[in-house]
Amino acid sequence: MSANSFDARSTLRVGDESYEIFKLDKVEGSARLPYSLKVLLENLLRTEDGANITADHIRALGSWDSQAQPTQEIQFTPARVIMQDFTGVPCVVDLATMREAVKELGGDPAKINPLAPAELVIDHSVIADKFGTADAFGQNVELEYGRNKERYQFLRWGQTAFDEFKVVPPGTGIVHQVNIEHLARTVMVRNGQAYPDTLVGTDSHTTMVNGLGVLGWGVGGIEAEAAMLGQPVSMLIPRVVGFKLTGELPAGTTATDLVLTITEMLRKHGVVGKFVEFYGEGVAATSLANRATIGNMSPEFGSTAAIFPIDGETLKYLKLTGRSEQQVALVEAYAKEQGLWLDPKAEPDFSEKLELDLSTVVPSIAGPKRPQDRIVLANAAEQFAQDVRNYVDDVDEAGKESFPASDAPAIAPNGAPSKPVTVTAPDGSTYEIDHGAVTVAAITSCTNTSNPYVMVAAALVAKKAVEKGLTRKPWVKTTLAPGSKVVTDYFDKAGLTPYLDKVGFNLVGYGCTTCIGNSGPLPEEVSKAVNDHDLAVTSVLSGNRNFEGRINPDVKMNYLASPPLVVAYALAGSMKVDITKDALGIDQDGNPVYLKDIWPSEAEVNDVVANAIGEDMFNKSYQDVFAGDAQWQALPIPTGNTFEWDPQSTYVRKPPYFEGMTMETTPVTDITGARVLAKLGDSVTTDHISPAGAIKADTPAGKYLTEHGVERRDFNSYGSRRGNHEVMIRGTFANIRLRNQIAPGTEGGYTRDFTQADGPVSFIYDASRNYIEQGIPLVVLAGKEYGSGSSRDWAAKGTALLGVKAVIAESYERIHRSNLIGMGVLPLQFPEGASAASLGLTGEETFSFTGVTELNEGRTPRTVKVTTDTGVEFDAVVRIDTPGEADYYRNGGIMQYVLRNLIRG
Repeated sequence: MSANSFDARSTLRVGDESYEIFKLDKVEGSARLPYSLKVLLENLLRTEDGANITADHIRALGSWDSQAQPTQEIQFTPARVIMQDFTGVPCVVDLATMREAVKELGGDPAKINPLAPAELVIDHSVIADKFGTADAFGQNVELEYGRNKERYQFLRWGQTAFDEFKVVPPGTGIVHQVNIEHLARTVMVRNGQAYPDTLVGTDSHTTMVNGLGVLGWGVGGIEAEAAMLGQPVSMLIPRVVGFKLTGELPAGTTATDLVLTITEMLRKHGVVGKFVEFYGEGVAATSLANRATIGNMSPEFGSTAAIFPIDGETLKYLKLTGRSEQQVALVEAYAKEQGLWLDPKAEPDFSEKLELDLSTVVPSIAGPKRPQDRIVLANAAEQFAQDVRNYVDDVDEAGKESFPASDAPAIAPNGAPSKPVTVTAPDGSTYEIDHGAVTVAAITSCTNTSNPYVMVAAALVAKKAVEKGLTRKPWVKTTLAPGSKVVTDYFDKAGLTPYLDKVGFNLVGYGCTTCIGNSGPLPEEVSKAVNDHDLAVTSVLSGNRNFEGRINPDVKMNYLASPPLVVAYALAGSMKVDITKDALGIDQDGNPVYLKDIWPSEAEVNDVVANAIGEDMFNKSYQDVFAGDAQWQALPIPTGNTFEWDPQSTYVRKPPYFEGMTMETTPVTDITGARVLAKLGDSVTTDHISPAGAIKADTPAGKYLTEHGVERRDFNSYGSRRGNHEVMIRGTFANIRLRNQIAPGTEGGYTRDFTQADGPVSFIYDASRNYIEQGIPLVVLAGKEYGSGSSRDWAAKGTALLGVKAVIAESYERIHRSNLIGMGVLPLQFPEGASAASLGLTGEETFSFTGVTELNEGRTPRTVKVTTDTGVEFDAVVRIDTPGEADYYRNGGIMQYVLRNLIRG
């Protein structure tokens, strides 16, 4: 029950139903607030308890100073939690482990139960092993169940053991697309109350739902667990960046072009830790599908959320996707009653403002390794010619590779290095690949596959290509992985599926696939040619992430593009082709075919969307979404409210987080005698830190699996084994593109082990075991934007379990910094303008940190003193940003904090 200090409790009547609501206009200053802060204000009004959430917190939000730096902490209570299976499995593993820990500490295991709706969508496990055939989907599903049976059994147990926990089975869709099409409420109804739908999710792209006016963002699994167990999310009232949209998109551009432009603008502006809110006349002209595409990319520009207010477009989408008449009416009535309805002419009070005229957007791609590195499509081939030199060895100043005269390669017309290699296909035919060859072309990822306009455009490009007699180049692995079954339904209804099939874009699965690294292996002959000749080949995908080493271990350069451009690049076969003016292929009559010849008009796309997509499709796809197919229902599961751990399992194991835990906290201590495990540069992402992608046989994780009787063909991916901490520790900091500066000349999970004479190069995992055995704490040194990318809780869990006690970086991305604290790791920041390099740190020093113990007195020190055995001294900024985070750190982590509170409560 709310303390209701502002007398805000009221009743809203919609049709025959009445709902309790908390009126925002009872708080002075609320009318001028941005939409996103109004949602937070309602949250505080409804959850005011006089202790964690007080009238002073509500007043502080009502009197928000848009120009001030964030200092006021508030407690945000999300209405629900959403998860995908890679991050969700460890959440459920931890909940199961907490039940046992509660029992051992004398409490009631049943107390460990989600207190808010928690929904998990299995979308990260399918791998695009099979492609280009009519039965690729069926084969990939069989492989998925074979690899993941133990995990799926565990999730099915969780579905029966925990209240308020639901699982969307495999083969249904991608979590964020399922969320906007079915799970999102926009206005929540629970226990007679109506209030804004809010959420946190264990995937950074949770922000896709911001397009529906739902405030939510990605958190680590650790924070999500706490939210499920009723713990509010501690946060500072953020700065809000107003992004004004004017005009309309020109013909020939797509939502992908728009979002890459916005990503570039906002990353350049700097929005880390801020909310972004879209407003203006251009918002009303932006389709819901395009809004969701923009919201999805919030992590790529670094903001916490990227939200659109509710308007008629929101209602139209809710109705299209099968929400009930009462729900749609409630959303409209509630939004208008609370001042949450879009006024296109309004200018809310924002901290900062940007503006984009939509008519200035041009066709674009992004790459070769970051989403914010936008390239105008017309310049893409020329830019590739420059960028490829960073991926090719022995290139002289003219851009030509240095080879013996007898083996001198040709130079492409645009100056790109060239090393043509002849490949023999299984059928005996031959072809030639070179640097820049597009070896992966994937229509993938919730970002774009949820948007019918770009998906239909891709299918129409395929149709026109087939009619001209074109198909993909033989070295291109082409895959279609939509975010929901609705996509294939409207392709079928429009008669477009056969054309996609003919150019090689057969359905491979309903899941993330290539965008998260589940692209599957390249054809054997292509992979061999690439690796034998060290070719810098490329991928083109309609995803949101293109970080190094993410898409495929054989592929060095990755480009984000709209679905129709993915098809075009599959036809062209190389990034050296300027697809804006070079021919993509030759038609049946020997005439060149250009992109303009097969690019559909806006009218053609709109006609298909209008005639092929209907409410009935969504009703059919989601009518029994949690039941699953016969294969899912046939999985045998244990019973009982505590899980029966299988000691032989290599997928799901009981983690060690609560071993030796007591009800009393252990005082925080200073850190002395620490050695450096890794010294890293700028833009090290959670993909570099967290185990992801394929498991190689000669790595510590591969050796562990081999020792436990797992055949190499059954290794599966790191993501699928997130429920086994033994595998995950061994894969932390093991990304094939990681460059640890204290082990120069290496790439991958290597360090120097200073427990041995002369500090030989060693696997990071092996060295960490030696340090732990000798009681030596570890530290990581890093540059700017440390921990950017996906909200991977294992980036923090693995760091902690390797024995790392502190990280010192030049700057952090929000989620990873928070997750480090949640695992008991101290995040520190170099002084302003300083870095490891400027301080002369090599990584061979021994470090000590003093002043940490001030936390025991209930205060958070602003800085701690860092000293080394080589005489370097500096004051590192303590990045424990809120009192709540300080409580987590004092308890040894967020899970220990929650567990103690639940038992005491």
